[in-house]
Amino acid sequence: MENSAPNAPATLEIAPAFQGRQFRPGDDGYDAARAVYNGMVDKRPTLIARCSGTADVIDAVALAREGKLPLAVRCGGHSVAGNGATEGGVLIDLSGMKGVHVNPDARVAHANGGVLWGEFDRETQVYGLATPGGRVTTTGVGGFTLGGGYGWLSTKWGLACDNLFSAQVVTADGRVVTASADENADLLWGLRGGGGNFGVVTSYEFRLHELDPIVMAGLVVHPLDDAVEIGRAWREWIEAAPPEVGSAFIVFRAPPEPFIPPELHGKPAVMILAMFAGDADEGEEVLRPLSKQIGGPPAADGIDRMPYTAFQTIVDPFSPKGWLNYHRGEHLAGLSDDAIAAFVEHGRRATSPMSYSILFRHGGAISAVDEEATAFGHRDAPYMWHPIAAWTDPADTEREVGWVREASSAMAPFTTGGVYLNFEASIGDAHVRAGFSPESYARLVGLKDRWDPDNLFHINPNIPPSH
Repeated sequence: MENSAPNAPATLEIAPAFQGRQFRPGDDGYDAARAVYNGMVDKRPTLIARCSGTADVIDAVALAREGKLPLAVRCGGHSVAGNGATEGGVLIDLSGMKGVHVNPDARVAHANGGVLWGEFDRETQVYGLATPGGRVTTTGVGGFTLGGGYGWLSTKWGLACDNLFSAQVVTADGRVVTASADENADLLWGLRGGGGNFGVVTSYEFRLHELDPIVMAGLVVHPLDDAVEIGRAWREWIEAAPPEVGSAFIVFRAPPEPFIPPELHGKPAVMILAMFAGDADEGEEVLRPLSKQIGGPPAADGIDRMPYTAFQTIVDPFSPKGWLNYHRGEHLAGLSDDAIAAFVEHGRRATSPMSYSILFRHGGAISAVDEEATAFGHRDAPYMWHPIAAWTDPADTEREVGWVREASSAMAPFTTGGVYLNFEASIGDAHVRAGFSPESYARLVGLKDRWDPDNLFHINPNIPPSH
């Protein structure tokens, strides 16, 4: 059952002890507080509860539960499906719950529920430590991790959820529980890929790994003319590369940036992003083919030593808050020549200058984790395809959504049928089931029955209870 309140009051009163900020329609700051990353999402909560701590979260959950109100939870608001928003009801906004505490000796980090990945990386890199995190720094730690969490470090150290070893959760009935290997281990299993179906996570504990603050990383850009050949060469290179390499192959419209030759500005082009999670001297040797061999000398070469935190920002200009967005995230069974050709052709036909299409190489530590060890599915897929339609004029919505759907049809022969729910704009029942193995989905339903039998937490890639 989904919670709804067709006769909900125009205003909602939360517990008097609530310490955070409250926003209601008409309040100063309300529109800014309800805005999310995807400009297609324009919802108006009756109450936005910007919580300052776990006690505030308990109060907000109680208000929604007792009033049978729609309830959404937002950390960074980066869900392209708009999960961090609700029409009417209550929005729990965790952005007031900041703070990252690093224990460098134990190599662990404690992050509160409103932390963004840029904030997390800034603190851990003080100690030369890191964990796989979002490729866009304004992504929230919460939704990213609960949905799995692919990052540039994932082939070396796994997904974000693989490095999560403990979480504090406010449950639907208002209890505060710890999910770890020693307490509520079944809940920890579900949090590792099962999304926000089981409660509000107010803090996370992650394992950290040694990563020098200066890494070998960057990008190269080529004209689109030889894109298929470059894609084949990239495939051969990345499949032979060590797990320290995180890389992506992108077809995009070259922006008018100083490092890109003027003759490419506004034209379809190829970009390869890569970083080496290890010694920079070794990384220079491993990444050298990007500048010297793959596709010949690139039109723009930005492979160099740079701060890891700087490389983490490299995609940020392509992901500003407020653009209209429609995405897919589909796993590929492999990367054949035909798959590369289809990918390049459809990327070339992008109708918006802000739209682009990405191939990510996976494997390594991602697929080394047993499929049953976490809820996250499709670990064995060697590649993922991620088309991103982005535009600013609502009149173009049908055209841009159509571009992604046409691309999905064109790439269908090469996919496994599995999806990555963090990248999916559509999260109906069929899409959600496609994010998991049948066995994991059945186990998740059992967890839902135990932890949220009334489906209070349903504004997410939802796993309904069995009744």
